Amino acid sequence: MARKPSKKRRKFTLAPKSLLQKKTPRPRTVRTTMTRSPSPAGPSFFTWLPTEVVHMVLDQLSVLEISVFSMVSKEITNYVVTYISSVAWKNKTIAQSFHPSTCLEQRSTAEHYRDLGMLFKRCTLLLPTKDRLKFIFGNFSQIPCFMLEQCLAPDCPGFSRYGAFLQILIAGWDELECHRVFNFLCGLTNLMQKAEAVMTAKPGVKPYQELQLRLFCRHVLLDPWPNQPECQFWLLQLLKPWPMVSQAHLLFILYGPLLPEGQIMHRIGTLGWQDLVERGLPLSALWELAKAIIMLSGKLDVKGWTTDSMLAIWEELTAIPQPWHVENMARLLVLCGSRFCYTVLASKALNGRLMEVSRLIIYIILVCEKDGYHMSWAVNLVQQICKVFTTAPEKFSFIQQLENTFSEVIREFFEVSVAGNPFGDREIFQNLCILLDSSAHFHAKFLYMLLK
Repeated sequence: MARKPSKKRRKFTLAPKSLLQKKTPRPRTVRTTMTRSPSPAGPSFFTWLPTEVVHMVLDQLSVLEISVFSMVSKEITNYVVTYISSVAWKNKTIAQSFHPSTCLEQRSTAEHYRDLGMLFKRCTLLLPTKDRLKFIFGNFSQIPCFMLEQCLAPDCPGFSRYGAFLQILIAGWDELECHRVFNFLCGLTNLMQKAEAVMTAKPGVKPYQELQLRLFCRHVLLDPWPNQPECQFWLLQLLKPWPMVSQAHLLFILYGPLLPEGQIMHRIGTLGWQDLVERGLPLSALWELAKAIIMLSGKLDVKGWTTDSMLAIWEELTAIPQPWHVENMARLLVLCGSRFCYTVLASKALNGRLMEVSRLIIYIILVCEKDGYHMSWAVNLVQQICKVFTTAPEKFSFIQQLENTFSEVIREFFEVSVAGNPFGDREIFQNLCILLDSSAHFHAKFLYMLLK
């Protein structure tokens, strides 16, 4: 018997709309790292830490890492400034002396002081220039190796480390800020007063002070800059406050030749004032002075700095302490290049100093033969000087003076060779032979270019 269907009906109710929607999977929780930044409403994380703990954290970072960390926020900058102002940090990071017996070698490396320059540059970024300089150099002013005439060690690298620090610190600063840096350093070190004391004394009377001035200016202000414009700026700052005779004196102190190692009083030598007067010096002894003159000659766009300024400095320079040996003047002119050499000789020629011009040209020809320059360079120079004169009689008078001077200089060499000399008869005789060779080569090249 078939089962009868049940008459009982099931009642269905409509579920709410929200329950009928397809369920979406619950999103996974993503963990993110939140950086703590100072909140306007309250203090940051570091505020709750004791100062000693913050310093312990910073102790684990390198100088360069601290400099990056100081840029996170103004509050962090303040923590870093407090940290690097502590005596403990200064004693650990800034060497109080650079002599091997008193400090670790790694603390005196140039790279370390470049990193220090970056640190002080970044952590004082928000301060006015005057306050920046006061804070920065206040950390270095008590170190003898960074100051003029306070360190007696002859080979101390303190100035070069100071220069590496300063170069990174002010890289990118505009000219006005660099002027402020120069004035601040002058006030801190009494640079101008010390320079004046040296320049007003007779050359060579204060050898230690001369060398200290040279080393400080070269290693701190001039040599650290890889580009010529920056070096030009600092050299002009050093020269411009003084009259021409003092500028020439200071230029010699900064770039003049040094006596060989071991002479006078220091192993690094002293300035060879008298050597330039008494005998001809090799090319290497005059090269730095030539580079300084070339650098100044390329900065004639500066207000108050002209070709006449360079000519005046040249006249004063080659007469300190007495007029130089002519070969040294000629070699320096050759090293300074065609443009400056022509400017000096043309100026003398226009002022009627033909005998002086002729004698310089003879020694320039001698230098070209000695140092391996092409004689065509000297011939071209003579041709350019001839163009200074407007009439044929003036040009003939100049050529005649030149030839007469050739005979006179050859005769002088011969007489000295016969009479004997303190530097050795063989050297003078050799110079005489070189002069005769240079005369033959010059005239051969001159006739060839004339008849070509």
